[in-house]
Amino acid sequence: MLAIEAKNLTKKFNGLTAVDNISFEVEEGEIFGLLGPNGAGKTTTIKMLTTLLPPTQGEAKVSDFDILKDKSGVRKSIGIVFQEPALDNRLTGFENLDFHSRLYGMNRMMRQKRIKEVLSLVALEDKAKILVKNYSGGMKRRLEIARGLMHYPKVLFLDEPTLGLDPQTRLNIWDYIRKLNASEKVTVVLTTHYMEEADSLCQRVAIMDFGKIVAMDTPQMLKNLLGGDVISLEAFPQETAFDIFKQLPWVKKIKMQGNFIHLMVEEGEKKLPLLIQIDQQEEGITIKTINLRKPTLEDVFINFTGKSIRDSEGEVNGAEKMRRNSYGRGM
Repeated sequence: MLAIEAKNLTKKFNGLTAVDNISFEVEEGEIFGLLGPNGAGKTTTIKMLTTLLPPTQGEAKVSDFDILKDKSGVRKSIGIVFQEPALDNRLTGFENLDFHSRLYGMNRMMRQKRIKEVLSLVALEDKAKILVKNYSGGMKRRLEIARGLMHYPKVLFLDEPTLGLDPQTRLNIWDYIRKLNASEKVTVVLTTHYMEEADSLCQRVAIMDFGKIVAMDTPQMLKNLLGGDVISLEAFPQETAFDIFKQLPWVKKIKMQGNFIHLMVEEGEKKLPLLIQIDQQEEGITIKTINLRKPTLEDVFINFTGKSIRDSEGEVNGAEKMRRNSYGRGM
């Protein structure tokens, strides 16, 4: 059964297209990721699915509720953790959760039981009576996740759940997300621009760039599309080297990105000596650096867009500022 069904979703701000005719489905119980640079349209997509923004065009259902015709049904069935902190620092962790559950009409007995459950889930039982202003960044993020689970949602939306956290805390948050997905049987939809986060957490990923979905599948299947290993080289002159490398019969795909040329090959360790021979035999060609590795989601992004996710963030910066002026927040 589907937890989310989106068809041709589009959102425009003053003529700028933030989300451009995207369609996708999310299965119940799945951890599904929207992966892309800042400004790609991930958060705008989440805001439409959670009824915070109406789509310019298209339609969607969340837990079988129409996002336009039954906003109340959608909101009762979802939990949300935003990029921006939304906790009251003057209250304790327990009080934040208690206040949130009252908004959903939960009686005292139900509130007490559920608060205990969600605090245990995110390992904050011993911090329940501490003021949130004294929480670390990771603790606040965990409390926000707990709050999003208070009313037993069927779908939990996490918008950049580990943004700004240190690497160890990020790994801990990943563990909590896996735990809640398994124990609560909740569908998780998260946005991220961290490649390793999408690769580690998500069963399926939709890669977004400039408002479009450019690829969608399991992380492994997306990496398999590249066909083998990745050899990255700095070679000069770059254009000449590119023309030579693309004629090699064992190069399955080739991309030029910044100072690097990326070759997709099989049995990469056997191809390195061949490239060294070219460096030695071809006059005027110099290989400065060479690196062999297994493909990553970053390579997938480069394959479909021709640039790295960091380069893409730089390109959308101007458009993102315009969208912020149109709506008040980034995409």
